[in-house]
Amino acid sequence: MYLPRTRSKTPPALYALAIGAFGIGTTEFMPMGLLQQIAGDLHVGIATAGLLISGYALGVFVGAPLITLATRRLPRKAVLLALMGIFTLGNLASALATDYTTLMAARIITSLAHGTFFGVGSVVATSLVAKDRQASAISTMFNGLAVATLLGVPAGAWLGLQFGWQASFWAVTAVGILAMVALALLVPATQNETAPVALSTELRTIASRPVLLGLATTVFGFGGVFVIYTYIAPLLTQITGFADAAVSPILLVFGVGMIIGNPLGGRLADRRLTSALLGTLVALAVVLGVFGLVLHNRILTVLLTGLLGAGMFATVAPLQLWVMQKAVGAPSLASSLNIGAFNLANALGAWLGSHVIARGFGFSALPWAAMLVTAIGFVLAAYALSEKPRVRTATCPQA
Repeated sequence: MYLPRTRSKTPPALYALAIGAFGIGTTEFMPMGLLQQIAGDLHVGIATAGLLISGYALGVFVGAPLITLATRRLPRKAVLLALMGIFTLGNLASALATDYTTLMAARIITSLAHGTFFGVGSVVATSLVAKDRQASAISTMFNGLAVATLLGVPAGAWLGLQFGWQASFWAVTAVGILAMVALALLVPATQNETAPVALSTELRTIASRPVLLGLATTVFGFGGVFVIYTYIAPLLTQITGFADAAVSPILLVFGVGMIIGNPLGGRLADRRLTSALLGTLVALAVVLGVFGLVLHNRILTVLLTGLLGAGMFATVAPLQLWVMQKAVGAPSLASSLNIGAFNLANALGAWLGSHVIARGFGFSALPWAAMLVTAIGFVLAAYALSEKPRVRTATCPQA
């Protein structure tokens, strides 16, 4: 069955992709709210339990290109179903884990589905709509990730508090099963797929200057947010003066901003991709800079937290679609690598923020460092756009 492209309605398959994105987004950061329970139950320190998040991120970064290359000749629907099966089994293994080593292994197995699911999912999403709605299709899928941040992660933390941390993984396992059913029923069996090009051609495409600049733009443009977001709790309490109990409600504002910014970025990119790419990066850099100016004003800080979430997710669809369009002949691989670049941005931002604090600049310096990182991403994008396009020898398979 092939679903016809339409301008007026959202293809149901996009909602199936969004359900999968919700489950993946929830399981990625859910341990943040369960660290004390996991550490106590498995007899490890909280810092050691926190490595469950780092291990997952590393698995995403390494697994994205490897899994994408391994499945490059398979039908995309079959790949999505297999990845969601890995995701579901990984969370089931996490729920059944009785020691730290087993839980870490289960987390790494789960993470292998992450990058390729979003990478292949982005290609499938763009194949379901007209060309002038491709960015919006990507943003619809990524809305599942935004909802996971707003609702899924807090819900997982609540379940863990009430019924034990294993209950949270059981719940995400159920989401995985639901996503598999939705993908099986709603995603068309074919999306006008063409035979994959030679592996050497794909690798040359990925190693080309435009694609590498696109990936670097994602790392730096997106990485600025995590210079702040990683340390948002102590920043809000120690600099702005909020009580500890106020942090969670303020983070909900951040999540609402993500849900607003994500479709906005998609619509802007549908109208003019290059303008949306540069404009969202500039807007994000401005928000980061203004954040540093209002830290001592509680009302403005809450407002800027929401704008930070909006600015961050407004960049997602333009960055993802831009890299896909630059990767002539290897859209799935480039798309998956860009998901890895988003995760690398997370790690880069957290690392840079820790160094800013460790060198004595304090939490109040984080917004300025964050603005600088995102500004570097803007410069990279502007430089890439200023280059004259080269003659392309490969043909791009229809998305």
